[in-house]
Amino acid sequence: MKIVVINGVNHKGSTYHITHELLNKLDGEIKEFFLPKDFDEFCLGCTNCFKKGEELCPHRLKLEPIEKALIEADLIILDSPVYVYHATGQMKALLDHFGYMWMVHRPKKEMFSKQAVVISSAAGAGMKSCMKDMADSLFFFGVAKTYKIGYAVKATSYDMIDLKIKKKIEKKTLKISKKINKKYGKVKPGLKTKAFFFFFHLLQKNGWNPIDKDYWNELEWTKKKRPWK
Repeated sequence: MKIVVINGVNHKGSTYHITHELLNKLDGEIKEFFLPKDFDEFCLGCTNCFKKGEELCPHRLKLEPIEKALIEADLIILDSPVYVYHATGQMKALLDHFGYMWMVHRPKKEMFSKQAVVISSAAGAGMKSCMKDMADSLFFFGVAKTYKIGYAVKATSYDMIDLKIKKKIEKKTLKISKKINKKYGKVKPGLKTKAFFFFFHLLQKNGWNPIDKDYWNELEWTKKKRPWK
């Protein structure tokens, strides 16, 4: 199993340790990125990726290794501590650059056979909205199945977390790891993903954006062909 991890901060705090609790229960080749160390740019709103092609993004050279890892992975893990009830700015800045990969534009067919996990922690609250920030992009990429792991750890460092909470984290990560292993190589998109894809399939038959329309036509998605088996 190929696994890509994108950490929403450089700091190896509670969220990082929860991610590695999960990784320790999975067998695979792991590629790990840290933000903003491995990507520190903000989207400029130039619309090159939408209108001309993603290769013309001003930040393409920095972005390409992460995109390649996302496409090649069987499992995507996005993690972020809660920053003011949401994901970190650097995580959002990265995901902003992948807007062209959303289903409404030019989704990658590989995404429809992947699993993903979003992970978040906070001393208090905000995990739900933080995980939604990341899960929204995964859904609109077409990722077949996304799991969520969020904990109020009531501490500012992993070492300070109460043993009872650590045991809950251990139990949760074990449960998720078993599901991931069971579905590895067999996961398919759910009805919601298929419904959105069908809507966009109708939209692209008379698409307003030539590059998106050509992409869908080339893959025969405007006909009966689908990115999942």
